Amino acid sequence: MRAAASPTTRGTLQRLGRTLMVWIVAVLALYGALLALLWWGQERLLFLPQRLSPDHRFEFGADVHERSIDVAGARLNALHLQLPAPRGVVFYLHGNAGNLENWFVDPDFWRRANFDLFMIDYRGYGKSGGRIESEAQLHADVRAAWDAIAPAYAGKKRVLFGRSLGTGLVAELAVPVQPELTVLVSPYSSMRALAAEHYPWVPGALLRYPLDTGAAVGRLHTPLLLLHGERDTLIAPWHSDALRERNPGARLHRVEGAGHNDLQEFDDYLGTLRAALDAL
Repeated sequence: MRAAASPTTRGTLQRLGRTLMVWIVAVLALYGALLALLWWGQERLLFLPQRLSPDHRFEFGADVHERSIDVAGARLNALHLQLPAPRGVVFYLHGNAGNLENWFVDPDFWRRANFDLFMIDYRGYGKSGGRIESEAQLHADVRAAWDAIAPAYAGKKRVLFGRSLGTGLVAELAVPVQPELTVLVSPYSSMRALAAEHYPWVPGALLRYPLDTGAAVGRLHTPLLLLHGERDTLIAPWHSDALRERNPGARLHRVEGAGHNDLQEFDDYLGTLRAALDAL
């Protein structure tokens, strides 16, 4: 017959049980607090703007003009390369860090291709006012910027161009616009899929910016070019593979040796992009 535990042993086990419960509650409370922080503060993780003073001057040439676009509660700053007789316009949405000073870096490429270039800073970036508060707001701002310049290019070639963060926004805009060419550089299949890859412990429902690029490209019926660095460790190349599955007519080109931030340094990337523009 098994001997009953002594009072001392039972007391020790009870204390251990209570301590374990306290630790479990504390860990769950900490996890819950962390999730709440991520819910309310995820803009600080997703968007890394750099401000510019209101009197900052851009020096990209006399044919590059500063523009302002009024949106709900803010004014967006933009740069517009305008050529004498362009074939069309490239509407460019940049990545999640920096500002126009960092991104509007190679106007000569677009001059040689004979395309105007229009690029905005999102809310809170560069000289743009306000702050990003929701995905719906981002999409509305992008549409307002496109609507502000699109009439000037009626009958010309329209290219919607997104890089990194901007790819999901451009893909969504391309659905109603159906431009002559959509270019997605280092795209994600969705922000939710990208977050699950890097932060598997975070519930997908917590993300307030799901940015479903795949759903958008599946509704795109005009040419789509996907460009991705083979050594991209931030947004892995499989994201472009997934997008091509959603849009089998898309052209996917991987740039050998390129990562996430250095694509523009590779002749293969520049040559592929130029060939796509020349073919329009």
